[in-house]
Amino acid sequence: MGGIPEGHSGWTFLTNHARVLASIADDPGTRIRDIAARCRLTERAVQKIISDLEQSGYLTHTRRGRSNLYRIEQGTILRHPAEAGLTVGGLLAALDQRERSREAPPRRWAGHQGSGGAEEPATDFGSSG
Repeated sequence: MGGIPEGHSGWTFLTNHARVLASIADDPGTRIRDIAARCRLTERAVQKIISDLEQSGYLTHTRRGRSNLYRIEQGTILRHPAEAGLTVGGLLAALDQRERSREAPPRRWAGHQGSGGAEEPATDFGSSG
């Protein structure tokens, strides 16, 4: 698994719930074992997160043989009041944009100076309306 970074201590920007949801968005037929490896979590932690997401209406699954096929409810509104109006689909689109930018040529620059005196990259996550 050469593309997976080593473990991390300290705080991060994304929650484990967001990481699991993004992993499922990338492959709705993925196994819990694979999600756990990708997100650097235990399988038990992934099972609990999936249960949380299903109980809150963000995710459903259907059995497909011995595995699950997950379906993300894209229009579900995020829980925190500071994210009012932002949907799961919007969050996943922003994360997907980040992934695509890794594979794409270098980003265009906004051409303005940040506080450090250097140009800062343009960021456009679109609007929710």
